[in-house]
Amino acid sequence: MHNAALRELGLADWHYQLLPVPPELLHETVRGLPGAGFVGANVTVPHKHAALALADRASDRARAIGAANTLSFSGGEIEADNTDAPGFIAALPRPPVGMRALVLGAGGSARAIVWALIEAGAADVAVWNRTPQRAQELAADLGARAVETPVQADMLVNCTTAGLHPQTDQFKDLPVLADDLEGYACVVDLVYRPDTTPLLREASVRGAEIVDGLEILVRQGALSFEAWTGRAAPLQAMRQGATQGSDDSTDERTESATPGGSPAGG
Repeated sequence: MHNAALRELGLADWHYQLLPVPPELLHETVRGLPGAGFVGANVTVPHKHAALALADRASDRARAIGAANTLSFSGGEIEADNTDAPGFIAALPRPPVGMRALVLGAGGSARAIVWALIEAGAADVAVWNRTPQRAQELAADLGARAVETPVQADMLVNCTTAGLHPQTDQFKDLPVLADDLEGYACVVDLVYRPDTTPLLREASVRGAEIVDGLEILVRQGALSFEAWTGRAAPLQAMRQGATQGSDDSTDERTESATPGGSPAGG
């Protein structure tokens, strides 16, 4: 996705590469990246909390969410940000002002989504998780409310890994059935696959507007890209690049990916 954007803009001396990093080596690895010519890094599960902790500076939203997915290197310092939240809002068909939302899951992605919805003016944000205590903790931290059973809302957002593997029954791992989707005007699934997920397919059949995880991936990636390059992200090129690479991609990977420039840092 990022390399497709770099090619589109003619940034031939830039490249984006994957660096698998075990948790115990994250701090040492990230601290060494600026000196190697890197200008920033994306981090994913399980590094998002640790990435925030090791940064010298952090955006207000990264601190509020409690996790970072984007690191930028400048002047020997590491700045942390969270583009998951604004990327999610950018992917929605309309602003969620005044909407009621039900968020499924209580992990790092769910924290970003809940924070984003509240900040964007959602009227009510309910959080469900298989382990109720986790939903209660997230809700208490961010000003949402925890629910033990699904509630009707304008928007349903799946932040769980249900549906990640095509051979599994997505609805078996979710607290809603296909027929329950009748009441949601918009259904969002953070899981991204080459084909649409069963949740989104059933929601579409029932007349809901749908947003897939690939578009959210592109939107949050575009914000990282712009922070590093100072250039407007070519969204269509990024969509095409993400689609070509989606067979083995998921937001729940344990690798970290880093973009780098020339040896001079460009």
